Amino acid sequence: MSNQSLSQPAAFKYLDVVAAFFVGILIISNVASSAKIVDLGISLFSIPLAFDGGTLLFPLVYVLGDVLTEVYGFKTARRVIWTGFAAMALAAIVFFVIGVLPPESYWEAEAGSDAYSAILGGISYGGIVLASLSAYLVGEFSNAKILSKLKVKMKGRMLWVRTIGSSLIGEGLDTIIFVFIATVTGVFGWEIFWSLVITNYILKCMIEIGATPFTYWICAFLKRKENIDVYDV
Repeated sequence: MSNQSLSQPAAFKYLDVVAAFFVGILIISNVASSAKIVDLGISLFSIPLAFDGGTLLFPLVYVLGDVLTEVYGFKTARRVIWTGFAAMALAAIVFFVIGVLPPESYWEAEAGSDAYSAILGGISYGGIVLASLSAYLVGEFSNAKILSKLKVKMKGRMLWVRTIGSSLIGEGLDTIIFVFIATVTGVFGWEIFWSLVITNYILKCMIEIGATPFTYWICAFLKRKENIDVYDV
């Protein structure tokens, strides 16, 4: 296995698969976030632990971001992060255009534009788009950058410390920025601000920590199969 200081152009076997899952999970989680807010009836110090639907899946974006940075290096991870950003922007544009196009009469009677706006309009109008894109960029780039620096500093040891530590910071920034911008722009009410921030962050961290064995396995598998282990020196 070669320890490379910079990622080199190569015909990797699995990079496209990891990148495809990264972008796919990113889009699905954003649709789920717009579709529903979940409340399981649990409270923490009188704060209801409500969360948007995408919270259950979105942490896997950070898990795959960790994998990309750990195996292929920050340069490759950065390219995939920007690809995800472009895909999110494209999804927002497409859903917006569909929303403003005139509806067919039978569909309007059975489902209706109001239902479309309530479920899918959230990821195609104003605040939620700005919140999603801003939070995603800050959170993902922070996560990837911190992980790449820690890998060099720690000489590749203690992967769990690096993945969890970088994700705690990245997901924290992501959560606060997303909920704050969405609340300021009127997508969410201020009365559920702390509920969404605390619950989303706790769930994301729990999922990230729970996925650590998978992160270890997939990183070891990819390093062995791709014969690469990038250090961003």
